Amino acid sequence: MTSPGGPYPPTGHPVVFWCLGNESEGELSNLASAFQQLSRRARNDLWLLRVFAVFRLILALVFALLFFTKTGPALLGQTSPSLFALTAIGYLGFTAAGGVLISQGSGVSIQNHAFIMVFVDTVAITLLMHASGGVISGLGIIIAISLAFGSLLTRERIPLLIAALGSLSILTEQVYSDLSNVFEQTAYTQSGLLGVLYFAIAFLASIFAQRLQQSQREIHRREIDLANMQQLNEYVIQHMLTGIVVADAEGRVRMMNESAWDMLGQPVLNTDEPLQRVSPKLAEQVTQWKEDKTFQRVPFRPHSEGRELKAGFSSLGDGGDAGTVIFLEDASILNQQAQQMKLASLGRLTASIAHEIRNPLSSISHAGQLLAESQDLPPGDRRLTEIISKNTRRVNGIIETVLQLARRDRSNPRVLDLTRLTDEIVSDTVARHPRLRDQIATHIEPPHISVYADPQQLSQVLVNLCENAINHFDKDRGSLSLQIRGGLTREYGGPFLEVIDNGAGIPPDVARQMFEPFYTTSNTGTGLGLYIARELCETNRVRLEYCEGVSGGSCFRLNFPGVRREFEVNPET
Repeated sequence: MTSPGGPYPPTGHPVVFWCLGNESEGELSNLASAFQQLSRRARNDLWLLRVFAVFRLILALVFALLFFTKTGPALLGQTSPSLFALTAIGYLGFTAAGGVLISQGSGVSIQNHAFIMVFVDTVAITLLMHASGGVISGLGIIIAISLAFGSLLTRERIPLLIAALGSLSILTEQVYSDLSNVFEQTAYTQSGLLGVLYFAIAFLASIFAQRLQQSQREIHRREIDLANMQQLNEYVIQHMLTGIVVADAEGRVRMMNESAWDMLGQPVLNTDEPLQRVSPKLAEQVTQWKEDKTFQRVPFRPHSEGRELKAGFSSLGDGGDAGTVIFLEDASILNQQAQQMKLASLGRLTASIAHEIRNPLSSISHAGQLLAESQDLPPGDRRLTEIISKNTRRVNGIIETVLQLARRDRSNPRVLDLTRLTDEIVSDTVARHPRLRDQIATHIEPPHISVYADPQQLSQVLVNLCENAINHFDKDRGSLSLQIRGGLTREYGGPFLEVIDNGAGIPPDVARQMFEPFYTTSNTGTGLGLYIARELCETNRVRLEYCEGVSGGSCFRLNFPGVRREFEVNPET
C-alpha cells in the first residue's frame, strides 16, 4: 500500500531534494551513492576471494591425495618425493588456514589476502613443479590460474607485479636446475613462454577487471536513476490535485495518492483494502464501467457530507484480469472554471445593461423628487411619489449589487486561520449591532484550523450570512442566539464552518430556491445576497449549503477542501 505523501519531499528522496537545489542533500546523496558502490564492490570481491580460496583448497587436497594414495600420474614427485610431500602438506595447511581466516573475517584487506594467496601458490607450485621434473611437467600452467584470480582481485599495478613474481619464480627454478644439473635437458624456452603467458593473463585479467568495474558502476548508476525516477514519479503522483487510485482485478486498493485520500473522506487504509470498503459508490461505478466501457460519468459523493466527485477509469492492461486506474476530480474545480467563464460573460452583459438602466432611473428618481417638492400636491399623489422614490432606491440597489458582482476581482486565496477570521467577523458584527454582544458566540475545535480561501471574499460571505440571520429573525432581538461553529470532518476531508441561529428556519420550498438570483421573500430585498455568497464560495472551492438546525432554526454550512499538509497513513492500522 502506498501511503499518501506530504506537501514537501519526504525523507528518503535525495534526488528530489537535489532537483530543488538543496546542496547539502545532494552531497549526502553523492556520499550515499559512493558508499553503496563501494559496498557492492566489496561484496563482489569477497565472493570472488572465497571462490579462489575454495579452488586452492581443492587443488591442495588433490595434490596430497594423488601423491600419498599413489593414484596420480607418475611424474608427481618423481625427482624429489620428499620435497613434493613436504610441499604438498605445507600447501594444504596454508590453504586451510587462509580459508579459515577468510570465513571468520580478519583485519587483512581483500587485496592483501589475494596477494598473499598468489604468493603462496607461486612458491608452492614452483616447488611441486621442481620436485616433479621441472617446467616440462606442465604444472607451471596452474600458476596462471592463480595469477588470473589475483589480477581480478587486485588493483592498479599489482597484477603486473604478480605476473613478474610468477615469471621470476619459473626462471629461478630453471636457472637453479640448470646450475645444479638436476635435469638432463634445459627448458629455458618453455620458461620464457610461461613468463609471457603470465604477463598476458595478468594484463587481460586487469583489463577485464576494469571493464567489469565500469559495468558495475554503470549498472549502479542506472539503478540509482531508476530508483530516483520511481521516487520522483511517486512524489509527483502523491502531490497531484487529481486523485489517483489503483485497484487490481479483485478490487483491492494498491495505491492511493493524497488528493484521492482527501476526496474519499480520509478512509483508513489497511493492506490490500477492498475498494468496496473504502468507497462503495466508487466501487459501484468501477463495476458499471467494466461492464460497459461507454459508461457515462455521473458525479457522486463518497459520503453524505462529502464533496461531489467525478471519476474517470483506465485499464492497466489487456484482458479481464487487468487492474484499473481511477482518476478522481473535484467537481468544485470544474464548477470554478465554469464559474469564471460565466462571470466574465455576465460582467460584460450586466455592466452594459446596468449603465443603460441607470440613466432613465436617475431621471425617474429626480422627477419624483421634484414632484414631491410641489406644495399643491394632494396627499394621495404624495403617497405615490413615496412609492416611486422607494422603488427607485430598490432598483438602484439591485444595479449596485449587479455592478459589484460584475466588477468583482479574481480570487486571491491564501492560508487563513479560521479562529482569527471568525473573531474578526464577530467583532465587526458586534460593532454594527452592539446590543447583540452577548448573543453571538464562536466555537472552533481544534482551535487553530487552516483553510485556503480569499480573505475578503470569505469575510463577505460570513458577514452576509450573519446579517441575514439578524435581519430575518422574526422574534424579539433579545432572544436571538447566533453561533459560528467550526471544526474538521473526516467524511468531507477538510474543515467546515457553520452559521447557526435559533430563528424559525426556512421552509423546504424556499430552501430549494433561495440560492437562485433575484429570489427573495422580502419586499425590500434584492434576492442576490445568498446567490453572491454561493458564487463567492464556488470561486474559492468552498461548498455552501443549507441544513436545518439540530434544535430548530437555520444552519448554513461551509465545507472547505482543506490545506494540503504532510501526513502519513500507517498501512497496518
